[in-house]
Amino acid sequence: MLHIDRRLMVAAVGLLLAACGTTGELDDQPASTDPGPASSPATARAVEPHPDEIHIQNPRQLTFGGENAEAYFSSNGEDIIFQSTRDANRCDQQYTMKTDGSDLRRVSTGEGRTTCGYYTPDGLTIIYASTHLGAPECPPVPDQSLGYVWPLYRSFDIFAANADGTGLRRLTDADGYDAEGTVSPDGEKIVFTSTRDGDLDIYTMNLDGSEQTRLTDELGYDGGPFFSPDSQWIVYRASHPTDSGEVAQYEELIAQDLVQPDNLEVWIMRADGSEKRQITSYGGANWAPYFHPSGEKIIFASDMDNLSPRVPNFELYMVNIDGTGLERLTFDDSFDGFPIFSADGSQLLWASNRFAENEGNTNVFIADWVE
Repeated sequence: MLHIDRRLMVAAVGLLLAACGTTGELDDQPASTDPGPASSPATARAVEPHPDEIHIQNPRQLTFGGENAEAYFSSNGEDIIFQSTRDANRCDQQYTMKTDGSDLRRVSTGEGRTTCGYYTPDGLTIIYASTHLGAPECPPVPDQSLGYVWPLYRSFDIFAANADGTGLRRLTDADGYDAEGTVSPDGEKIVFTSTRDGDLDIYTMNLDGSEQTRLTDELGYDGGPFFSPDSQWIVYRASHPTDSGEVAQYEELIAQDLVQPDNLEVWIMRADGSEKRQITSYGGANWAPYFHPSGEKIIFASDMDNLSPRVPNFELYMVNIDGTGLERLTFDDSFDGFPIFSADGSQLLWASNRFAENEGNTNVFIADWVE
């Protein structure tokens, strides 16, 4: 399988580095809210959009330097949670900031690796995945001699905390990778990805970690799930190998807690796991899907226009939930990924290598969305 250049996929690694107990106990290591030395300006910086990016107006850069990705709005559109490797951190920690880039603060423990921060609809609670209970150090990066692979750290579990990082409590404790958690807009469920049953599958649970339920069971990677605005559907990325050689390779990697993310397509299903439907069939890596606020479209990242020859460049696209009406949204000659709309549809958040001060830097951008 094709090796994708790590410089332009580095942000995507974070999406998988994202747990399944139902205890809801307070963890004995509360989070610190100390952001450490700020390496970003206090406020956003206006940047020029590409002339073909007709839906993106008044773009602003919110972070400056390092690796910053997976930025998600609070439901009122005033706050952002994101993961960042910055300052003295050797791997990603969770941070929050205002939508103008101000009030930066760390809300994770500062230990281990974290991923996939998300707000509950009331804005009072955050969830994220962390390896800090496994070890305070960053977990080792996998050997890339097997090709471009993402690690599925078994020490990842999902935690909840107050919005300022205090009151940390563990939600999952199953044996295996548990991460990629997001919350339904109605505040009833968390959807997440786990290897607890030997494969990469999607599960839901209540906000206190109870009633953990498996939704997918087809061999292959099912993950990166998000609810629709009405909480009735889930959009996710999937790769289901069928060729015997691909199946053997996938199973060999999963046994080593690894997965290769070269070929992914966008799917949707009901919130109970029924009515699974494949939305895209473009080849390449189609990932980071998120519902448009109308619930009728899906925004996602893809390298579909860079497959022959395959070039490590990802752009943002949008498609109707029936698979029609594909539209390309970004045209910058760099990585663009992790798109998310504000609840009212007025703003778009995404991560990009554009305007990077150093090669490979990934930063968070915000823009007004124009239909």
